[in-house]
Amino acid sequence: MAATAPAAVPGENPAASRGPVGAVAAWVADIGEAVIALITTFGDVVLFGLETIRWMFARLPRKDTLLPNFYQIGVLSLPVVALTGLFIGMVLAVQSYSQFRVMRLETRLGAVINLSLVRELGPVLAATMLAGRVGSAMAAELGTMRVTEQIDALSSMGANPIYYLVVPRFLGCLILIPTLTIMADFMGVMGGYFFGVFVLDIDSHHYWVNSQKVVGLFDVASGVFKSLFFGAAIALISCHRGFHCQPGAAGVGRAATSAFVYSFVSILVLDLFLGILIDNVYMSLYPEGIRFV
Repeated sequence: MAATAPAAVPGENPAASRGPVGAVAAWVADIGEAVIALITTFGDVVLFGLETIRWMFARLPRKDTLLPNFYQIGVLSLPVVALTGLFIGMVLAVQSYSQFRVMRLETRLGAVINLSLVRELGPVLAATMLAGRVGSAMAAELGTMRVTEQIDALSSMGANPIYYLVVPRFLGCLILIPTLTIMADFMGVMGGYFFGVFVLDIDSHHYWVNSQKVVGLFDVASGVFKSLFFGAAIALISCHRGFHCQPGAAGVGRAATSAFVYSFVSILVLDLFLGILIDNVYMSLYPEGIRFV
């Protein structure tokens, strides 16, 4: 009589019941599944972006669909971006002053603050605020439309959902994020100047003179250039998460959360590689580099 395999205990992990080898195999399988899912999602977002760009050049959206998105993305985001930039400039002044005071370089504080803002913190903070305020909202809105079958209704009426829903949001993020970046830069510079001059009692003249020697048009342009990639990534990821939302209220919540998380990670990854590229271009144009002293 053939022996029968022992029945699995309810609630017990089958891999754990097979010993260490089974646990390692299950662990490797989970990693492989996560990697495959990541690659599949990345490819899906790329195809989604190519389709969006194709429709953007095929026919521009109508003004009545474009302007409300511009207002929602640009105008309503200005207060939070300005407030964030203002306090970041002040925080940089507070954190940097003690180190510069030890080296007797207090008047160089403005150069460091302003260079950090226009090259890195301004674009990244503006993009983060845009991802949190606009990206999550776009994913939730499109996800609700997917759950309630409004996107399917557009397709049944002969309207392309990507052209009608995604292209206006993509153009809004792409066109208006440079403005938000410049606003974050300006408010950060003003915040650092106010705190450095009126609170830390740094000489105003030397503060601006040293900043002018270090910060140039290339630095401001490089930050604005990076923000274009950030805005495009935020729009594509957020709209993609909304279009592929799972059914139910929980699916809409997960779409909004994943839109912000994926957008924030993509901002950091793009910032790294674009920063390396811009630094190489800068060193080829200005071999002497930046001199703070």
